[in-house]
Amino acid sequence: MPSQAHEALSDAAYCARVTREHARTFALASRLLPPHKRRAAYALYAFCRVADDLVDRAGSQETEVLRAQLAEYRGQLSLALDGHPSGSIFREISWVSATFGVSPAPLFEVLDGVSQDLHSAGYANWQELAAYCEGVASSVGEMCTYVFGVPAGAVMRGKAIQYARTLGTAMQLTNILRDVGEDAARGRVYLPADELAHFGLSASDVLRQDVAITRTPAWQQFMVFQVNRARALYEAAMPGIALLSPDAQRCAVACATGYAAILTAIEQQQYDTISRRARAGAFTRLGILWNAWRYQAPEADLSVLRQGPRIEEAPFDVTAHRGHVRLA
Repeated sequence: MPSQAHEALSDAAYCARVTREHARTFALASRLLPPHKRRAAYALYAFCRVADDLVDRAGSQETEVLRAQLAEYRGQLSLALDGHPSGSIFREISWVSATFGVSPAPLFEVLDGVSQDLHSAGYANWQELAAYCEGVASSVGEMCTYVFGVPAGAVMRGKAIQYARTLGTAMQLTNILRDVGEDAARGRVYLPADELAHFGLSASDVLRQDVAITRTPAWQQFMVFQVNRARALYEAAMPGIALLSPDAQRCAVACATGYAAILTAIEQQQYDTISRRARAGAFTRLGILWNAWRYQAPEADLSVLRQGPRIEEAPFDVTAHRGHVRLA
């Protein structure tokens, strides 16, 4: 029988391997964390990754089978949080919960979010898509806030969580814009239908995966709007980094700037994310890591932080090129 210490090392190594294999930007950024926080970050990523991979099999398996598997995964999470974990990921999640006091709510929120992929037929508008992003990514930002730490206490942690959740939405929107072609190959379109229509496009245009569409003014203008929205979300989220523990601020900066760099890569390939995935190059990633290492957080101006950034539920307006974001 392996000792508990040996088992913990093996579990942590497994989660680290999952992270390195599937999330280069996050794995790179996590190197800037102290070891115990890095271990926790890897565990959270592995937990979310397995859930996401499960629903990505929709189409190759019966939906009801996947629902049952996701329900079983949820049950394993409940047992882990009650102190009865099984398997590498859930033993690590149990440790993370006990060590950092991560609220159960965002963990279950992730599972609710990914379950939408088992039944969603698309997203009618930004409000619907933003709600999806909240479920699958803002929840992750909230989890990470517990791990990263907020020295000023629980009240300020609530404010930091709002910023982290906005950063999660920015990162998920970036993923969506990067993976248009891959998602279309699975029969999915994560783009607001009303905004596509405003530019003379439709979900069926995307599902055809015709690269010629990316050279049209309609697609170019649509993508410019979405990239600007994502950048507005990153900009709104950045003040929250100053609220985090100093030993985690560099990681948060690397995550934010690393994902934001994907937007530049999308621009550099003329918004064609149907035929290929946009990636930040190796030199860009190293530069991001170096700049994050040199990062010095400004002193937080608590008078303007209030409750953190919110996604403004305003009617769609194509002239609002900075996106629907305000400080609430």
